[in-house]
Amino acid sequence: MTSTKPGALAGKRALVTGASSGLGAHFAVLLAAHGAEVVIAARRMDSLADVARRVEAHGVARCLRLDVTDAASRQELAAAAGPIDILVNNAGVVRETPALSHSEDDWDAVLDTNLKGMFFLAQALAPGMRERGGGSIINVASILGLRQAAGVVSYAVSKAGVIQLTQALALEWARHGIRVNALAPGYMETELNRHFWQSEAGQALIKRIPQRRLGQLHELDGPLLLLASDASRYMTGAVLAVDGGHLVSTL
Repeated sequence: MTSTKPGALAGKRALVTGASSGLGAHFAVLLAAHGAEVVIAARRMDSLADVARRVEAHGVARCLRLDVTDAASRQELAAAAGPIDILVNNAGVVRETPALSHSEDDWDAVLDTNLKGMFFLAQALAPGMRERGGGSIINVASILGLRQAAGVVSYAVSKAGVIQLTQALALEWARHGIRVNALAPGYMETELNRHFWQSEAGQALIKRIPQRRLGQLHELDGPLLLLASDASRYMTGAVLAVDGGHLVSTL
């Protein structure tokens, strides 16, 4: 019988991208608290210092620079990180502009980070996982890959692509013992967006969520640990939505 209790990930090495803040930082600390050695990666090394201290309160942390849009950076990280058992493909950006004024630069920045970078990093790490008999790749998607919102056209397209990418890789890599699943959060409260959610527009949006509230980062812990651990050995190609029922809300 498997579990996700503290220590369930002992002996595993996890890589978390986009780990300098938000979901990535939270996931890095969570994985360390459950026994994993954690490699945290972001574009700016100085931004990882605080996260590294939080991870080291539970175990081992390594900081590596990574620009997921740069092929050389991805290859350098794959070589420097060593064997990776768990990849949390979390790096992502958003450009909030109406479709009529969404520039080609906006489009490229979002798709290159959220989709292209995610695929090629997974591709760089998959051979090592295959050699060791398998691993777990968790792609961070969004409910906006399944439903729409105005003003985030490239982000929604990228996250829809992440879901298709997850399923395509799951199909191809299952024979190698590599499980590929996606986590699709709904609207979560963080320090960066708290001011918006307190506004009139933010409060109106919250009322459209069936549970009538935002998600908290800790409410992603169970799904993330499930996908990272052997508790999900028979899961691949799955998309786990954690959204307070938002996807089943009425149109």
